Amino acid sequence: MDNSPSVYVERPLQAHLPQHQQYSEEKDTIDLLKYWRVIWRAHWKIGWLILLSCALAMAALSLVPPQYIGTTTLLIKEKTPPVLAFQQVTDSSSGSVDYLQTQLALLQSRELAERAVKKLNLTTHPVTDPRQQPESWFTPRKWLANLELGQWLPILERFAPKQVAPSEADVFNEVTRNLMRRTSVKFVGKSQLIKIEVELPDPGLAAATANAIAQGFIDSQLDNSLKSSQTTTSWMNSRLVELRNNLRSSENKLQAYREAQGLVDVGGVATISANELEMTGNRMIDARRNLAEAESRYRQVQALSNGDLSRLSSVPAVLSNALVQKFQAQRAKAQAKVEELSGRYGPKHPTLAAARAELRTATDSLRLQVRQVVASIEQDYQLARASENSLRQSFNSNKAQIQDISRKEFQLREFQREVDSNRALYETFVTRLKETTATADMDSTKARIVDPAIAPLEPSKPRKTLILAIVAVVAAMIGIVLALMSETLNKTFKTDETIESTLDLPLLSVVPLVRNRNRRQLARLFDDNDHPRFCETIRNLRTWLMLHGAEMPSQVVLVASTMADEGKSTIANNLASSLTLLERVLLIDADMRKPSLSLNFDFPPDGPGLANVLAGTARLEDCIRTVGNLDMLPAGKLSPPPLDLLSSPRLGPLLEALKSRYQRIIIDSPPAQMVSDALLLAKHSDAVIYVIKAESTPVNQVQKCLALLQQGNAPVFGVVLNQVDLSKARKQGYSHSDTFQNYDYLSR
Repeated sequence: MDNSPSVYVERPLQAHLPQHQQYSEEKDTIDLLKYWRVIWRAHWKIGWLILLSCALAMAALSLVPPQYIGTTTLLIKEKTPPVLAFQQVTDSSSGSVDYLQTQLALLQSRELAERAVKKLNLTTHPVTDPRQQPESWFTPRKWLANLELGQWLPILERFAPKQVAPSEADVFNEVTRNLMRRTSVKFVGKSQLIKIEVELPDPGLAAATANAIAQGFIDSQLDNSLKSSQTTTSWMNSRLVELRNNLRSSENKLQAYREAQGLVDVGGVATISANELEMTGNRMIDARRNLAEAESRYRQVQALSNGDLSRLSSVPAVLSNALVQKFQAQRAKAQAKVEELSGRYGPKHPTLAAARAELRTATDSLRLQVRQVVASIEQDYQLARASENSLRQSFNSNKAQIQDISRKEFQLREFQREVDSNRALYETFVTRLKETTATADMDSTKARIVDPAIAPLEPSKPRKTLILAIVAVVAAMIGIVLALMSETLNKTFKTDETIESTLDLPLLSVVPLVRNRNRRQLARLFDDNDHPRFCETIRNLRTWLMLHGAEMPSQVVLVASTMADEGKSTIANNLASSLTLLERVLLIDADMRKPSLSLNFDFPPDGPGLANVLAGTARLEDCIRTVGNLDMLPAGKLSPPPLDLLSSPRLGPLLEALKSRYQRIIIDSPPAQMVSDALLLAKHSDAVIYVIKAESTPVNQVQKCLALLQQGNAPVFGVVLNQVDLSKARKQGYSHSDTFQNYDYLSR
């Protein structure tokens, strides 16, 4: 078996530094593995917490009455067209989404709940009747009765409010409200299917109630449809009588107007008058054109009526006459003849006179003909003017007649339109009335049951599996949080890693916890060799001490601790016993306030010891006791205060004298936190072994005491982690370097 200790690299002591400076680097880094180790060490506690929480949850769930959900599925149909055709124009129906939402709200109405309550007699059912519900398991009356304090019942009843029996209406309202609270209606996805869910303690009643609500909705739709049809029929009957009277009145007005105006066929009369007007208009146009032409000719002639014959005969209207042209040619010929004979004959020549007579005759004939043409032109003008006036009067007369006929036709058509409108409306109402009467009892419901509810086999509440899973998860989280908080708040030493990282001191040994042993047995444990693991750790500590002594003499070894009951006396006694096999050793009990050697080895309590030697009241030889190969110097009888004794100049020479007689001096020191004795003794020591009780001594107190020793230049050699529960550490996953491996090897 290899008993050689692990090699440690010594680092400067940092126990005197502030805590926030020591752990600043650690706080900046999140060590997930560290947290996992903390959780793993507490996994048994977390498991028991989960089991306990689940057991309590099961117990609580057993007291909760189960609830069952009855589910009915309804199909909501599309909105049916109205009975009256004209309502399609006036009814601005909303979209299908709003319609479905309206139906969903109707399914949650109080009217349907009241229908279901009445149909199933829920006011008298044991499950829903509040008067038949079981009383609470805790009431003041029961509590006083259980305490056998019945004399207080009259006083309690005097101050308690009087219970008034609820009326049937109150019970009905309460049952209806409870049913509405226990009913939920929701769409199935984005379809037109709606689920009606009713949650009650009785599965059969839950299914029956869901079906009753669904059937009540359908019955309500049917009732509303029948009522609407009846109302519509009644209104249409009354309206039909009014429309019949209106039709008769309009027909009478039309006939009376025809008779008053003597109208037979307005269309034929209007057509004849229009044709006459058209013909008269055409003739009047021709007459106006003729009048314009005659007037033009007349104006030309009228302008030259006082002129000579030549100018008058040159007018185009006159010149165009054939006789005028003939006479004008004869006159021109006679004129030419006269001019010719005038050059040949004298004025009185018969031939010339005959030619002049012929010229006068031709001129007179021309003048007479021109006057006749002018008179004819004037006569034509007068005739054309008279004809135009006559035609214009006839046209105006025909026009006035047509306008009168149009006015009569308009009035006649107005009366006819009123008759036609009243007749059409009357016939429509007659047709719709017959349709409404024929379809009054037709099923016009807008919903039907697709999937009726059946009695559920499994309760919906409480969902035990889900609740237990949630409780388990919550309990596990609480356990993890408590483990992390405990690890954070428990600032004690549990592993060698904690000691080395916190104190920067080598861990000399990990001493296991020895159970079922008293103080005396623990002090002799190495000599008795009754605990192999404990003895091995003492040998490990002895090896450390001897190796350290090979480099630097450590003849005087001080065993100190922070507080009392950390096991430093047990370590000192057994370390001294282990060294007696190799060296001559003296064990000094320097804890004068609470001595342990006298109790552990049955020395006389009033016997002399270290206190007596330092006080000069006893010789050293008289104070040393020998047990086996180990010499011991008890604390002795206390007279002056221990601090004064340890501060006396006799302590140094005493230890020097003992060094000459012993190879190793082990000093059992008082606790470093309580008194300053350990600091005084450390000044005269070559090595200080600091004992820390596992999972007990606070870290900050150890740091404070080590800082004081460091300030006093005490030669702190290393740390011993004492009273380590190996089985607990193994279960919790603590690691202590190779020490546990050695323990396991020894145990095997």
